[in-house]
Amino acid sequence: MARYNVWQNNGLRDVVARMDIADLHKDRGAFFGSIMGTLNHLLWGDIRWMSRFDGGAGSDLPIAQSTTLTATPAIWAKDRVLMDARISRWAQNVDADCLNGDLHWQPVGTSDAMSTPMGLCATHLFNHQTHHRGQVHAMLTNAGHTLPPTDLPFMPEDIYWLSSPLPAASGAPLLPKASKPQASKATRFTTICFCPLFFAV
Repeated sequence: MARYNVWQNNGLRDVVARMDIADLHKDRGAFFGSIMGTLNHLLWGDIRWMSRFDGGAGSDLPIAQSTTLTATPAIWAKDRVLMDARISRWAQNVDADCLNGDLHWQPVGTSDAMSTPMGLCATHLFNHQTHHRGQVHAMLTNAGHTLPPTDLPFMPEDIYWLSSPLPAASGAPLLPKASKPQASKATRFTTICFCPLFFAV
């Protein structure tokens, strides 16, 4: 699913880069309003969940402001690539042991502590992506744009976990292509399996 995430976001970035700013911010009646608002909310959600999974940087924005996470499509595209690489690096090291047990976390905008099976939380990360990308796909299609296929069986074999190129205009270095490393079980445990710690983000 991390590879699928890379594949689908590559296609979205290509389309978004060719669109007018006004079209991206036009309210199209979606839950988060516009194409840009929905893309920003999705990126925000990924940041929040990955901070719980890998202990890295999160976001302090409340959900009501998630649609304003990035100021321009170029910044969104750059941050989307970096997030996809972060998700991919995390997913490369996940095994069954890492998905056992509970994740202790705090929902946005509340002081309530929750404890949820880690496997369910990982599934939710990708389900949330698919849900909101589907909304974006519908808005783009309605606006007259053609997107690449979305069906898993049509995912190209050469979609690497870390293959998302940054937009040339951003000036940022390209992410290298990488095949899945053969990390030891001890390495995977050290990298991932502190997930049951409590992250108040």
